[in-house]
Amino acid sequence: MKIWVDADACPVVLKDILCRAAERTEVLVTFVANQFIRLPPSRYIKFIQVGRGFDVADNEIVLKVNAGDLVITGDIPLAAEVIEKGGYALNHRGEMYTANNIRESLNMRDFMDTLRSSGIQTGGPSALNQNDRQAFANELDKFLSKR
Repeated sequence: MKIWVDADACPVVLKDILCRAAERTEVLVTFVANQFIRLPPSRYIKFIQVGRGFDVADNEIVLKVNAGDLVITGDIPLAAEVIEKGGYALNHRGEMYTANNIRESLNMRDFMDTLRSSGIQTGGPSALNQNDRQAFANELDKFLSKR
């Protein structure tokens, strides 16, 4: 089992949580991004820099993820592809995407896109707060303890 991180939009505080978890559990965590990110040296932490472009990092993750792997992402279409391949997906707020809830999440995303494209201001997601960070850490620990 490996952990893949869609690192372009991953908050720094979550990167820190993931790096500590990699060391503690000795699980390989690979950060994938189209720009360089600074990570601590570790044999359990890797970085793949991909070319610039729309969904290039997402495509790299989908190409490399295996059944049973965990992907950290806020990108719902990426999460859906990971689940189709038998993987798991956890968002930045500590919500695990599953085969049971991914379709609803995709539908809501598409609905919000439709509203935005018609000129309606929907606002963006709120900033991560301490409860979100704690929920993420708890869900990550729960997932890792089961494996």
